[in-house]
Amino acid sequence: MYEQIGENKRNTIILVAAFSIFIIVLAWLLGRIVFGIGSFGLAIGGIFVIVYSLVNYFYSDRIVLAISGAREVKKDEHPYLFNVIDGLSVAAGISKPKAYVINDTALNAFATGRDPEHGIVVVTTGILQKLDRQELEGVIAHEMSHIKNYDIRLSTIVSVLVGVTALLSDVLLRATLWGHRDREQGRMGLVLLLAGVALAVLTPFIAAIINMAISRQREYLADASAALLTRNPNGLASALAKIGGDKEVLEAANKATAHMYIDNPLKNRRSFFDGMFSTHPPIADRIARLRNM
Repeated sequence: MYEQIGENKRNTIILVAAFSIFIIVLAWLLGRIVFGIGSFGLAIGGIFVIVYSLVNYFYSDRIVLAISGAREVKKDEHPYLFNVIDGLSVAAGISKPKAYVINDTALNAFATGRDPEHGIVVVTTGILQKLDRQELEGVIAHEMSHIKNYDIRLSTIVSVLVGVTALLSDVLLRATLWGHRDREQGRMGLVLLLAGVALAVLTPFIAAIINMAISRQREYLADASAALLTRNPNGLASALAKIGGDKEVLEAANKATAHMYIDNPLKNRRSFFDGMFSTHPPIADRIARLRNM
């Protein structure tokens, strides 16, 4: 269990580093083609990253809660849920997260909040109705592990990087197609032109692949951390089996928020490409890992 947690942390660091290098290369190429000064492109990329990061850091949780139709609940409404959250927050050594509920019978849950002091756990009414105590503990421990491991902050950072790459790649494509300063500089200009077009076209796919890999690693890490927190991997495994077998679509979810949930909430809306770039590992694989702990 500890080995899996350590491996997932290392893999995530490597993937984020690769994503950052990719952003730097893209920004340099944009500045080189458009302005003839690669460092200027880096400055543009840095400004976008900083502004976009600040907005996401302070307001992303409110936006997600509003989109999801989640409402905060008090202990007298769902004492069962609060007892589980109270116990696990003590075991995890973090501040008690706020509890929110989505009025939907689909089985799903997610966590948000920029750090453990602002943590929020969101579950559907279906989770509260259809899971037993050990299964609910497994789900809450999974979401609480996301909070403790700063996965929400990481998810925000990755979302920022994906957004910036999409923006830079669009500008780069337009620049390479409609004119740039190196067009008359012989072979080097031609190389930059071809590199710019290729990178601009491939960027969305590369960003999606890196985002998928990071998200999957964090899901595996949250599963392992939840098993460590509850000392009962079978509780989460059983919950995932029920969640994976639930065919109901969560109406409040959309593609922008789907990656946050414990399982893909858009099960009946998935296309072939959604499966290729899914941010969630296969449920069967997650269950098998938990059973083997």
